[in-house]
Amino acid sequence: MKRVMLVLLDQRKKNAVQVQKILSEWGCLIRTRLGIHEGVLENCSEEGLIILELVGDKEMHEKLAERLNALPNVVAKLVEISLEEKA
Repeated sequence: MKRVMLVLLDQRKKNAVQVQKILSEWGCLIRTRLGIHEGVLENCSEEGLIILELVGDKEMHEKLAERLNALPNVVAKLVEISLEEKA
């Protein structure tokens, strides 16, 4: 079973510091992190997507999602996937 978290944030420039602080506090749960936003330089999008590959306990993953979802303009979703789903 693999767990990933999708984090969508709006007003990226305003909220990035708070999101980063939480992700740093919970960093031991994060194996891989990928941040995506459209545009470059002066044309950066205010919406961003962060994809996290998680390790550890599901309960802790759910608490991380709760912390992120408590922020304004941030939505975090925990996704579970496994090869058993194909069987």
